[in-house]
Amino acid sequence: MLDTTLFLERFAWYAGRHADLSVQNVALACDPAYVSVRNRFSATLTETVTCSEEGTFVTSWGYRLGTADDVEAAAARLAYLLAALPA
Repeated sequence: MLDTTLFLERFAWYAGRHADLSVQNVALACDPAYVSVRNRFSATLTETVTCSEEGTFVTSWGYRLGTADDVEAAAARLAYLLAALPA
C-alpha cells in the first residue's frame, strides 16, 4: 500500500511553488486526506485534490491529474487548470 499522505504533502509543496497558486489546506488526518488549492487572484478558481490508493491524484470532480510517479507534473497540470503561471 502506498503512503498517500506523503504524496499529498509533496503535491502541496509542488503546487505551492507556482506563482499564482495558494495552498489553502492540507488535511492529512481526514478520510480521505486532501489538499485544497486556489488561484491567488480568484475566489472561484479552487480545487480539492486527493490521492487514491493506487497513487493517482484526483480532483474533486474526478479528473485525474497524474500519478505519484511524477508529482511535479500532476501539480503543474492543476496549475494549468487553475490558470496559474508556471513555477
